[in-house]
Amino acid sequence: METNYRDHLNLILATIPEKTGCYQFFDEKAIIIYVGKAKNLKRRVSSYFHKEHIHNKTRVLVKQIRDIKYVVVNLEEEALLLENNLIKQYRPRYNVLLKDDKTYPSIIIKNEYFPRVFQTRSIIKDGSQYFGPYASVYVAKTMLQMIKSVYKLRTCKYPLVPESIARGRYKVCLEYHIKRCNAPCIGLISLEEYNEQISEIKEILKGNSSRITNLLLAQMKCLSEEMRFEEAQIVKEKYEVIENYRSRSTVTPSLHNIDVFSFDENDKSAYINYMYIGSGAIVHVYTLEYKKKLDEPKEELLGLGIIEMRVRFRSPAREIIVPFLPDIKMSDQIVYTIPQKGDKKKLLNLSLQNVKQYKVDSLKKTEKFNPEQRTARLLKMMQEDLHLPVLPMHIECFDNSNTQGTNPVAACVVFKKAKPSKEDYRHYHIKTVVGPDDFASMEEIVTRRYTRLLEEKLPLPQLIVIDGGKGQLNIATAVLNRLNLQDKISIIGLAKRLEEIFYPGDPVPLILDKTSETLKIIQHLRDEAHRFGITFHRNVRSKKQIVSGLDGIKGIGEKTKIVLLKKYKSIKRLKDVPLNELAELIGKSKAKILKKALEK
Repeated sequence: METNYRDHLNLILATIPEKTGCYQFFDEKAIIIYVGKAKNLKRRVSSYFHKEHIHNKTRVLVKQIRDIKYVVVNLEEEALLLENNLIKQYRPRYNVLLKDDKTYPSIIIKNEYFPRVFQTRSIIKDGSQYFGPYASVYVAKTMLQMIKSVYKLRTCKYPLVPESIARGRYKVCLEYHIKRCNAPCIGLISLEEYNEQISEIKEILKGNSSRITNLLLAQMKCLSEEMRFEEAQIVKEKYEVIENYRSRSTVTPSLHNIDVFSFDENDKSAYINYMYIGSGAIVHVYTLEYKKKLDEPKEELLGLGIIEMRVRFRSPAREIIVPFLPDIKMSDQIVYTIPQKGDKKKLLNLSLQNVKQYKVDSLKKTEKFNPEQRTARLLKMMQEDLHLPVLPMHIECFDNSNTQGTNPVAACVVFKKAKPSKEDYRHYHIKTVVGPDDFASMEEIVTRRYTRLLEEKLPLPQLIVIDGGKGQLNIATAVLNRLNLQDKISIIGLAKRLEEIFYPGDPVPLILDKTSETLKIIQHLRDEAHRFGITFHRNVRSKKQIVSGLDGIKGIGEKTKIVLLKKYKSIKRLKDVPLNELAELIGKSKAKILKKALEK
């Protein structure tokens, strides 16, 4: 059986032509599992069977192929269109899948005696004109609202023909009374006047609104010169509405009839943003997402997106701005542009900004419903950015605090799965160091921390972050070497000045991008260690200050000191407390003794 299907495939490979076309792979159940296009069918299809594949998914695909069919076409563009249609129809298992495959709204100018203008999702070949489709209902509605605010068109569905209007079959409706319709149903506006408005609307929908504003401006000046001020005012109101809409949507007035595409990707998806520019304004903007299946190259994915968007939005553009050349050759009338500067480069940057934002928003939505996925991504990213041998599931960070060498303390904060684990935080009194010696203090707390973890057989971290530069890092590294932990725990130092990351024995620091999520997590660790250490240091300092101030006062014992310490924190506050308040807390006699001692 295996020999039979291999002979069958070899026969197809031997006879397949060296022409442009589209090919389909079938499995043993005669189900299409992959659709592709190729400039040279023979070379492309044969490559699946005659070379070693790096990606595992491709190897799995090839093992399942039992039959091959192909269609020869004249142009690569036709091949890509056919490929796109087959993917949508059969949704093969190993093809990239377009996530969003819904129908989009268009604006229709109905093929009628007095044409109506409205929004629709259905395309019917009845002679009507369709504009769009628009990337969202909001965009289509905004366009219609602008048109209706300028032109008084009919909204009724009456079959308005000359005979029925002449016989007086219809009556005016509310739209006429609120001045939203010129009542063609009773002949208050001629067909020629009505069609003039329709012609202007067509130009606006094509993106040529500047042409209409120029005509309206000339018409307004002409009416003013003829002293027809009321008519001129009506034209002026139209002009202002259209000009206001155009100015809000204009990007670069000199550019017209241009498609702009940008591309971004991650391991699972590719994102393609599309913008159509007409008369210097953005007419369409949309971003689509493809789910990857076989690690397709970005040139191929961009080519898919270009064909998909141009067909979907019926683009008439003859110039396509792209960040790199796609794997699809268009007809000779269409040119690709990769801009390096100027207005076209600004348009490409704007499109790129949109696609990156869509990618971030898409990721946030996914992670909102699956927090574990976000955690896994962050940890994987930290491992790659910091060149760690394992995922940093458990991270610890150390910080020292003292005031000119007095009351030295230290803090250790713990992050698990990239989040603070506050129940595992620890603070330390420095016991063996006299004076302000950060290096010796760091040596003491790191030694105490990991000696205890080893003795109690508690889990060790995968990463240690030292708040300091090369000096503190070298001290902490020496402690790990002494405890034989150098191969079990990775360690880095974070310098404050430029947020440089130092590694043991490496004089050249790693500098991460300021927007890097890895850097933000490390900064959060450092800031949390600093906060926790400073808070502990202040508490220790306050306790020592108040205790030393109360020492030597006869009649004030240890329990009374603790009560006063908990309530007032410092001697300064205690001096301002009224006698009666102190008496309620520690009794009248002790309050008098304390007050007298504090006054001295």
